[in-house]
Amino acid sequence: MPGMEWSSAAADGTSGPAGTAPPDGPPGAGPGTADAWHALRGDPALLDRVGHATRPGLLPARLPVLGLARASVAACSLAAAELSSVRSAGGEVPEVRVDDGAVAAAFSSERKLLIDGRSPVNFAPLSRFWPTADGWLRTHANYPHHRARLLHALGVDDSGDDAAAAAVARLLAERKATEVEEAVFAAGGLAVAVRGPEEWAEHPQGTAVAAKPLLTLERLDSAPALPFRAPGEASGAARGLRVLDLTRVIAGPVATRTLALLGAQVLRLDPPHLPEPPDAHADTGFGKRSATLDLARRSGQATFEELLSSADVVLTGYRPGALDRFGLAPESLADRRPGLVVGQLSAWGAPGPWHRRRGFDSLVQAATGIAATESAPDGTPGALPVQALDHGTGYLLAAAVLRAVTEAHTATAGSRVLRLTLARTATWLLNTNTPPAQPTQADTPLTPWLTESDTPLGHLHHARSPLHYTNAPTTWPHPPGHPGTDPCTWW
Repeated sequence: MPGMEWSSAAADGTSGPAGTAPPDGPPGAGPGTADAWHALRGDPALLDRVGHATRPGLLPARLPVLGLARASVAACSLAAAELSSVRSAGGEVPEVRVDDGAVAAAFSSERKLLIDGRSPVNFAPLSRFWPTADGWLRTHANYPHHRARLLHALGVDDSGDDAAAAAVARLLAERKATEVEEAVFAAGGLAVAVRGPEEWAEHPQGTAVAAKPLLTLERLDSAPALPFRAPGEASGAARGLRVLDLTRVIAGPVATRTLALLGAQVLRLDPPHLPEPPDAHADTGFGKRSATLDLARRSGQATFEELLSSADVVLTGYRPGALDRFGLAPESLADRRPGLVVGQLSAWGAPGPWHRRRGFDSLVQAATGIAATESAPDGTPGALPVQALDHGTGYLLAAAVLRAVTEAHTATAGSRVLRLTLARTATWLLNTNTPPAQPTQADTPLTPWLTESDTPLGHLHHARSPLHYTNAPTTWPHPPGHPGTDPCTWW
């Protein structure tokens, strides 16, 4: 395709295949594949298996968004290729090729999605930046219960979006951003003051986040690795793995959508009183089954135990400790299912004063200094061109699962827990010194990396998967169905 350049491991400065000079790397490479692969405890020699098709002008921003996107997808593809080699009795690790066009389309998946020609609404009217008496505030009110809590915290009547927005604007213009941040948090809502990078670095939560690695892989015990299951008709590195998906919104569902592409049986579980919006599921539900399960009821707990008894992976996307009362702490899960891989995803992480706070990509961008860095000339806070923290963390989580399974079968056995946070991914983005991608007059259209599918939810126009290694699956086993309508059983 025009505008494409191939380079081997270009984003991270590692040497290319034998007989080639180390590439300089394309502009906008950003955080490198080598950084992600090192965090995943991967063999650095395998980086020679990675190549990139670089394309100018994609995901332009002041920060190197394309570099983060490319690196997280490359690391995930390499982890899949490595596990594929393990499962083929130690054959050569397949070559990985990551295309910037595919990466940009995948990171824009919820924005490129069309359902019977209709574009989903990704942000509610009260999810936005607001000027305050001393700066700016970012709110998140996409879910009805979050909207209600925000209005309650501010003392605003719910008289419709337009009237409520006008009342919120008047009130916030007279109050300090951090004061409102605390009041909304106390009411169970979601709002953060917009901070600059330096202010975040000095904040207790920013300090706690910066002290942590990009992700952690911890071995809990010495239990034997769970045996690989007969894959049936599935193909891909994760074929036959059974994954319980207790994640929501974008990051966790992107990880499990990726594992489903690679052949895993993914069963998504949502509480009956908090169903995922169908539009969101239309984007991230590919290859999965979706059910509701009430863990507060004995019957729900019994069903979960039955599922856990033959699961290989459990992924959660709630605040640290929020699910412990249901027996979902990593140590408790590993006690009941030795050899299990447990992945924990959160907005802010376990350490620090914000460990109990809810969060979303847009809020993390506002708090960590990304929104300030991307601000307009008049000082209005900006945003990244895509939900890069969500998508990047999602691919890193999938990569961590694949690497954990590989380690258990090739290095040291044992149950494992993986921990990732959106805030730490933000720090990764902010701390890179690589120049960002800039728009050009020949921006690459993303049409080649979009496709169409007929589904129970309607005719979908959607992004293809960006993962690629030799002989990797290219399509999901089935499209998304209606959320919460599948039985709570493996298949």
